[in-house]
Amino acid sequence: MSPVSEVEETASIPPRASVVIPVKNGGELLVRVLERILAQDTPWPFEVLVIDSGSRDGSQARVREFGVRLHEIPPAEFGHGRTRNLGVSLTRGAAVAFLTQDALPADEHWLRRLVEATELAPDTAGAFGPHLPYPDCNPITARELALHFQGFGESPNVVRLEDPERYAREPGYRQYLHYFSSNNACIRRSVWERVPLPEVDFAEDQLWAQKAVEAGFAKAYAPGARVYHSHNFGVREGYRRAFDESRALRRLFGYVLVPNLRHLQGHWRRMVWRDWRWIREARLPWSRTLGWWWRIPLLNLARLSGFYLGGRQEHLPEWLVERLSRDKTLQRS
Repeated sequence: MSPVSEVEETASIPPRASVVIPVKNGGELLVRVLERILAQDTPWPFEVLVIDSGSRDGSQARVREFGVRLHEIPPAEFGHGRTRNLGVSLTRGAAVAFLTQDALPADEHWLRRLVEATELAPDTAGAFGPHLPYPDCNPITARELALHFQGFGESPNVVRLEDPERYAREPGYRQYLHYFSSNNACIRRSVWERVPLPEVDFAEDQLWAQKAVEAGFAKAYAPGARVYHSHNFGVREGYRRAFDESRALRRLFGYVLVPNLRHLQGHWRRMVWRDWRWIREARLPWSRTLGWWWRIPLLNLARLSGFYLGGRQEHLPEWLVERLSRDKTLQRS
């Protein structure tokens, strides 16, 4: 079914689902994302809302050309949780799906499968779907994405906190239960009214899922609700992305990804050998294989160094955190 227009929204019953997309300088990929969203095949009406936080590349005009509802905010007002909460408050669907401007639904069934996953059980708070590598994604990231999402199962399923003692004892079990990605996710409005997204700098999605499962709600996985979403980070960007991730996981959940330099050294060796093996298995042309042979040690060292320093952010001056953080730099720009 086609998305409802703004006029239809005010004159008819509420749409079954809403799609909220935060945008800043979305570029040409945003056009493809909007085209794919508007082509979604659903048995019920849905609405689309874009929240732009100061684009300078003409993203606002692109959105208007599609007839999609646009809400603009100053860059300083953007926050991962805050802006998505705003999006929920400005829409009416019983289910609210979140995408990012660089997450492209893989087919026309993405939205239906995501929303249906939130209905697998009466106590489901929300659902998330897998990320696929773009065709130009590097083989290391592509393999990591595949292995990560394979761990959640091959068919739609629901999990909930059923073993409090294990939850308190095992960080891995806690991470499994609270993993959630607002790059490709859907939450039930009735649950959001009780558990809104936390207004934090990073990992608002996982912190929300933690609060939801600890409040007694379930979490669903929708393997058929796939989106293309991957990044080919270089050494500098990989370091800064790892810094943000480690900093958030330490501050919000108490996880320390790299406890000491000895751990960093040992884990670096294991990751380098693992990635070299993956490159051999990928059977790339010899020139690309050679290029990856020397890049792999640098990329892994940058990533683990970012994890190490991000886990010690309380010892760093605020100005240095601002400079090292990729997320804060993007928000300032």
